[in-house]
Amino acid sequence: MASVEFNKNPATICDVHSQNDIVRPVANFPPSLWGDVFNSFTMDIQLSDMYTEEIKVLKEEARMLISCESKLSEKLVLVDTLERLGLSYHFENEIQEQLTLAFNGHLKLELEENDDDLFIISLQFRLLRQHALDAPSSVFERFVENNGEFKKSLVSDDDVKGLLSLYEASYLRRTDEEILDKAFSFSKAHLEFVASNLPESPLKKHVSRALYQSYVRGIPRVETHLFISLYEEFESKNESLLRLAKLDFNLLQMQHKLELSEVTRWWKEVDLISKLSFARDRAVECYFWSVGVYSEPQYGIARIMLAKTICMISVIDDTFDAYGTIDELTVFNDAVQKWDISEIDRLPEYMKILYRVLLDLYESFDAELSPKGRSYAVHHAKEGMQQIVGSYYTEAKWFIKGHLPTFDEYMSVAKITSTYYVLTTTSLIGMENATSQVFDWLLSKPKIVEANVTICRVVDDVATYEVEKGRGQEATGIDCYVKEHGLSTEVTIDLFYEMAENAWKELNEGLMDNSVTMEILMRIYNFARLIDVTYNHSGDGYTHPEKLLKPSIVALLVDSFEV
Repeated sequence: MASVEFNKNPATICDVHSQNDIVRPVANFPPSLWGDVFNSFTMDIQLSDMYTEEIKVLKEEARMLISCESKLSEKLVLVDTLERLGLSYHFENEIQEQLTLAFNGHLKLELEENDDDLFIISLQFRLLRQHALDAPSSVFERFVENNGEFKKSLVSDDDVKGLLSLYEASYLRRTDEEILDKAFSFSKAHLEFVASNLPESPLKKHVSRALYQSYVRGIPRVETHLFISLYEEFESKNESLLRLAKLDFNLLQMQHKLELSEVTRWWKEVDLISKLSFARDRAVECYFWSVGVYSEPQYGIARIMLAKTICMISVIDDTFDAYGTIDELTVFNDAVQKWDISEIDRLPEYMKILYRVLLDLYESFDAELSPKGRSYAVHHAKEGMQQIVGSYYTEAKWFIKGHLPTFDEYMSVAKITSTYYVLTTTSLIGMENATSQVFDWLLSKPKIVEANVTICRVVDDVATYEVEKGRGQEATGIDCYVKEHGLSTEVTIDLFYEMAENAWKELNEGLMDNSVTMEILMRIYNFARLIDVTYNHSGDGYTHPEKLLKPSIVALLVDSFEV
């Protein structure tokens, strides 16, 4: 999350209680975009009940559709439609059953269905892989010439849908899947070529959106909102599904607004921003991130806990990057490692406020979860917070000393300060199905977790590089790599993007990890999606949310669908 603009470098002082003659950096952060917009929300119980009753009826109609569709191609299109409309969480068992039948060969394309249909073959491949069914990439060999290149005959004005389906499927590629690497390059190049020449239509909008933001790497709730509007324009739309999607979106949005009002009221009550004016005021964006991790209704407590934790990490990050002196940070780090309120008297006044709110937050988590026998989850989250504060402190010492670590040394610390270890852990504390065994698995740093953290670190490093250089930061990941390998900055940035792409491949492989449930794996996958969206096109949407995040926040948390 760190992206800070400085006028001066931090200064070192001897007495952490003395504020005289301290030259502090000045962080020019934009203020919150939201004011008190989300501070109060009252649920319309009558409207909520009305939506709930109609949703029950429409859900049963949709369930009948899933079981009645006889052709495999029609089932696949229906499943994809349900997922894009944000309705699949209502039908998880039915969808998994149908896809498993298809994977095991019990459901096959019929004679009248073309088994060389690029659209359907690509769609089936993508859906299977998204549901942890190990579809082989060899299914695309039928579309490849003897020279290993995709057939030019696939490029047709009549089958843009097929190219689009191939393009979306290619985002599920794994390490050493050359055919899918070629599928990505081939489909992307031809879609970019035809996009501007397509007539105005839902298909043109679909292609434009896919090229701007990959569906596979998009935030599910954001993609749902966009697709509901797009689906309304489809000639082949199912009116019942469309209405169900709108009602369900609006009902769930009410819950999200209620949760956000709780988060923003808490944020106002702790009053950190008025007292620590150097920090970013991003409570709404923090809650948006938690919705990106899990939007379904059963995760309300988890969303609130995660959002509050992101708020705290953001302020701590800014304290280390944008305000604290090395001596103050030394004492603060020591206090966090000891995690004892009696340490508060050692801190300067502004840090006392931050320290107290931090300890109070985790005490409230424990009060919520200990009656459910989940104190172990809070323990893991607290350890993650101690680890990230310790790593922020290491980076601060590098900055002060002008130390440029090796790239491996940098990554060992910077992967922690990416925030994704502690946030992944925290995302699970409010989930009842996250057992102590799940946390043990998480601590073993499985492939999907390491890939997720790597994506966050290297993409953030590229997005914030110019700002960090502007404030005199030398120990950036890019600088470490440049010095160690003797490369130019431009080449190194390209290599960082390549690292991110390779990590996405490993993330896709991680979906096959059967040590934990898909419910757990998707939380981790969704964190990577948040990075792809927040830092889209090398921007920093967290620090500067006006362009990248504000439209999505308005769509998800302000505007509802007319029904």
